[in-house]
Amino acid sequence: MAQWTSAVGAAQLARLLTSQQDRPAGPGTRRPPAYRALADGIRLLVLEGRVPVAARLPAERELALACSVSRTTVAAAYEALRAEGFLESRRGAGSWTAVPAGNPLPARGLEPLPPEALGSMIDLGCAALPAPEPWLTRAVRGALEELPPYAHTHGDYPAGLPALRSMIADRYTARGIPTMPEQIMVTTGAMGAIDAICHLFGGRGERIAVESPSYANILQLMREAGARLVPVAMAEGLAGWDMDRWRQVLREAAPRIAYVVADFHNPTGALADEDQRRRLVEAARSAGTVLVADETMTELWLDDDVEMPRPVCGFDPAGSTVITVGSASKAFWAGMRIGWVRAAPDVIRSLVAARAYADLGTPVLEQLAVNWLFSTGGWEQAVDLRRDQARENRQALVAALRRELPDWEFAVPKGGLTLWVRAGGLSGSRLAEAGERVGVRVPSGPRFGVDGAFEGYVRLPFTVGGAVADEAAARLAAAAKIVRSGGTAGTESPRTFVA
Repeated sequence: MAQWTSAVGAAQLARLLTSQQDRPAGPGTRRPPAYRALADGIRLLVLEGRVPVAARLPAERELALACSVSRTTVAAAYEALRAEGFLESRRGAGSWTAVPAGNPLPARGLEPLPPEALGSMIDLGCAALPAPEPWLTRAVRGALEELPPYAHTHGDYPAGLPALRSMIADRYTARGIPTMPEQIMVTTGAMGAIDAICHLFGGRGERIAVESPSYANILQLMREAGARLVPVAMAEGLAGWDMDRWRQVLREAAPRIAYVVADFHNPTGALADEDQRRRLVEAARSAGTVLVADETMTELWLDDDVEMPRPVCGFDPAGSTVITVGSASKAFWAGMRIGWVRAAPDVIRSLVAARAYADLGTPVLEQLAVNWLFSTGGWEQAVDLRRDQARENRQALVAALRRELPDWEFAVPKGGLTLWVRAGGLSGSRLAEAGERVGVRVPSGPRFGVDGAFEGYVRLPFTVGGAVADEAAARLAAAAKIVRSGGTAGTESPRTFVA
């Protein structure tokens, strides 16, 4: 019986391997033998989860043709991977990927760092900040005071607590978007909202247009739902959306869904202007595409001169094209798993009906906590605290990067929680691997792309500041040195670091 559960084709594997290649090496840089470079490339793809564990690899002859190398090179690479525990083979069954005993299985998204690693590893993988106290504690206490009447019910509210739905609707109305409670469904975070939308509108095999780059966890959610992702390149720097490309993709590919982050885009930090929003809604309406606008970052403007455009749904007065997703996780705390959907009432009814076969509803206590924050003014004060913290962290991280890694390129966004960094011609995948060795965890660019794009990038969040930001940049510089040397530079075990 074969031990593999999926397969990767020769052409697909060759594309992924090609995307890893660094820019031309500088003087004195040592290049590994061809078989070693091929083995390292496959190992990196496995470690990052871009090639799944237990995936059958192409036959040696097929991969040799796809990569334009000799069969001997592929055979030697496979043998090296078997010796290191990253490949298993059996006559008649082929070869499939594995991880050595004792290694954690790679995650295909951006999972939080395990608590036991926090003492020695600086985590730049997760774009989330600690809770803005004392507001979390106050909100939970307020929720407990409101809980008794709900405790006498069954506790299942598939559309969300009526009080919270009404409060969210009122907040949209205050932003100039008239909204009824019947247009709101409370979800378990923004991920729960988008998962529900994808299952309702984007069945297996349906096309979904996505920004390129886009948020890694959402891309993986869509892949696992069986969607066919259609990437639409972002404009350079912080220019946001390239509307000519969007119109072309929506017209020619006719995707069922398009997913966008117009407010401080993750990972680039770009803020779409009103003209881009209007034109995208018009293009989506013409193509019959459902436009999903993710607003999880919308309240995280960090500069005083930012003028926030109207929400994307403000350009869809009939409510037939745009579905809006919001969340408390970025603006308040990731541990507060409360999100919501704003859509036409018939869409909300369909989402609620489908929920009976998913998670039934969102925890009541957390809904009450968010409702307490909204109704008392605590939300605004907590978000102000969050902005101050993110602003200070941004300043510290930018200064440290410019000092330690002056050849890395990035544009400083006016909001959000992330920097999108071109890593001086180095491979983001190799930087991520080297970073683990020196004690800094950083997600590589390809996690935010489709089919190996953005190998020359890494994403760095505003989650550390002060001395920790300085140390993080120093460790990234050490990782860059390892990559430039071909992975042969000596490294020390990461020391314990306490902020």
